[in-house]
Amino acid sequence: MAVKIRLTRKGTKKKPFYRIVAADIESPRDGRFLELLGTYNPMVEPAAVTLKEDRIKYWLGEGAKTSPTVQSIFKKQGVGLA
Repeated sequence: MAVKIRLTRKGTKKKPFYRIVAADIESPRDGRFLELLGTYNPMVEPAAVTLKEDRIKYWLGEGAKTSPTVQSIFKKQGVGLA
């Protein structure tokens, strides 16, 4: 099973709120996921981000890939990508 760390969209129309999740590559964007790793709220200034860094490092160590958007969020937050 290939795992990807990506965003799932929550919130209402024109007021997005995202969860950062570890999910199987084949599952849909807002579908089933393996673990909730954090949140991302772009509607506040500056954007609010919460992360479970220990779990993120675990999944990266297991071979999970990140989406480009999540990778940029991690880079801004200083989460070390191996």
